[in-house]
Amino acid sequence: MGLMFINEHLKKRFSQNKKTSASYYEKCYICIFNYTLMALLKKVKTSNTMAKNNETENTSINLIGNGTSIKGDVSSSGDIRIDGTVIGSIQAKGKIVIGATGHIEGEISCINGDFSGSIKAKVTVKELLSLKASAKLTGDIITNKLAIEPGAVFTGSCNMSDNIQTGTAKTHIQQESMGAEKQKIK
Repeated sequence: MGLMFINEHLKKRFSQNKKTSASYYEKCYICIFNYTLMALLKKVKTSNTMAKNNETENTSINLIGNGTSIKGDVSSSGDIRIDGTVIGSIQAKGKIVIGATGHIEGEISCINGDFSGSIKAKVTVKELLSLKASAKLTGDIITNKLAIEPGAVFTGSCNMSDNIQTGTAKTHIQQESMGAEKQKIK
């Protein structure tokens, strides 16, 4: 609305005063352009700030290279790519990528997963788990969405749900199994 007002004002002024040069009119339009550009940039900056609030704070990418072996728990607030061996639990607030040479034994918990290697684990993925053609997964999967390419091998069970919380899924499953054991005892 402000731009329309300025444009009308300039037209009136230019038509009333024939002595006003065309360069004055062009300068005014340049000011209008700059005003519009600043308003657009302000909107983009605001929307980028809002988008950043939904992202993880640390978007680092971590690499466990081929030939590297880790025994123990791995935790990251960003993404992880594993081309080596990890025996233990892996927890990431981002995406876990397991390369073709990657080997995992234990538990995996993340937002998204892209697996190509050999995995023997309980896997909890909040959004999308993709098993590539070279993936060999043995274990239980809890995920929202599952994509399996032809050639991938999956042995185990899969539970798909919209309501998955990474990190707490293990505790939730353990509580369910403990509740089932208590019912058997009675």
